[in-house]
Amino acid sequence: MSPAAPLDFDVLVIGSGPAGQKAAIQSSKAGKRVAIIERDREVGGNCVHTGTIPSKSLREHALRQRVRRVDLMEQPMRSLLDGVGVTVAAHDAYMQAQLERNHITLLRGRASFVARDRARDGTSHTLAMRRIDGSLATVRAHIVVIATGSRPRAPASLAVDHEHVLDSDSILSLAYLPRSLLVLGGGVIASEYAAMFAALGCKVTQADQQDKPLAFLDPELTAFYLDELRRNGGEYIPRAEAVSTRWDGVSQVSTGFKDGRVILADKVLVALGRLANVDGLEPGNAGVALTGRGHVQVDDRLQTTAPGIYAAGDVIGPPALASVSMEQGRRAACHALGLLVPSDPVSRLPSGVYTIPEIATVGLDEAGARRHFGGAVVGRARFEEIARGQINGSQRGLLKLVADPGGRRVVGVHIAGDGATELVHIGQLGLAAELDVDAYVDNVFNFPTMAEAYRIAALDIVKQRGRLATSDAVADAVSALL
Repeated sequence: MSPAAPLDFDVLVIGSGPAGQKAAIQSSKAGKRVAIIERDREVGGNCVHTGTIPSKSLREHALRQRVRRVDLMEQPMRSLLDGVGVTVAAHDAYMQAQLERNHITLLRGRASFVARDRARDGTSHTLAMRRIDGSLATVRAHIVVIATGSRPRAPASLAVDHEHVLDSDSILSLAYLPRSLLVLGGGVIASEYAAMFAALGCKVTQADQQDKPLAFLDPELTAFYLDELRRNGGEYIPRAEAVSTRWDGVSQVSTGFKDGRVILADKVLVALGRLANVDGLEPGNAGVALTGRGHVQVDDRLQTTAPGIYAAGDVIGPPALASVSMEQGRRAACHALGLLVPSDPVSRLPSGVYTIPEIATVGLDEAGARRHFGGAVVGRARFEEIARGQINGSQRGLLKLVADPGGRRVVGVHIAGDGATELVHIGQLGLAAELDVDAYVDNVFNFPTMAEAYRIAALDIVKQRGRLATSDAVADAVSALL
């Protein structure tokens, strides 16, 4: 029997998560023949099935139970995730329909690069695809976008068994809420789960090698997170490197640390970063290089070291946010197809950390502004000052505007508190429009709203600006007299 003819496309996307989906749709809208290779049964990747949507659903339950003050220790986890399956199925159906509407071919199987096909024009890339039924197919395309995502990283010494020692993919498969949980890691995933389980009533201990969790954030936001974790009964242990885990065979997991300490907990969550999904992809066959941390290496156009091959999303490393992955996928396709791409969007991409309460940022933080401009003026609004915060019971929170040394132009927005991931978009659009501080003062905000925090913070900057002007005038007068 002669081998089946290769499947030819203009653009081939590997992976159907946020980055892959947007890359495929952008390419299709440009009039290209597009296919996605997906190895899992459902489209959407970890974002839909094990990460973003399920974890945020659990978070919503935690928020509701915090208000109701319900003891959840005897309730099965499935009751806390009630409705998640329906949400995921609906989202999966929507995404599949979206691919169909855009005439994108969905291929099921595992892909791996083979030698370049120079028989036709020397520019196409060839991949072997093993279908779910075990059969092989050959797929070719002029442009390939790698969007295979990532998976949890777990040192072998920590013995993740997905029952007593879990990772971020298996934590939501718990039968019941543990009474105590040790979270290893200080990044976004570790901190989100630590905050959620603490709010649900678990005794949470978070431990990491770093001095503080979420170290990439403005220090005021990190301090806010730690304070809220403590208020919910949690604890953060700094400079703690876990070296072993052992289940006692009855009810407890013993975790040993490099400094000799031992912590006992019902369950352990290992959230020590993620690894790029490149196993079996054979990127080297196509000339695609990896970084020292195993991510696909790309330039500022998201092109790999191989011409015509691009990459986007978690597979290229931090920040590994679904929203950023979507934009990277879209931009990778635009670069590959020679379409117009807006310049320098990086400073305007918001970050959202779904702890309890939320944290969100966009633009430069205070330290970054001082490095860049040689100084900064900062305005703050406390949620306790805002009528809507009092009405909602959301008095604990902070909105921080960072302006240039003259207190004129807003260069960063940093928010901690309920609704932060929604509020940040006002600041994002302000940065995109290059609005100055006075724009937040002169425009009218609905009353009562949390958005009033922008005006209060801007007025704080204006007040400081007046003092700066007065100080400058005094200094000028003194200089004239001397």
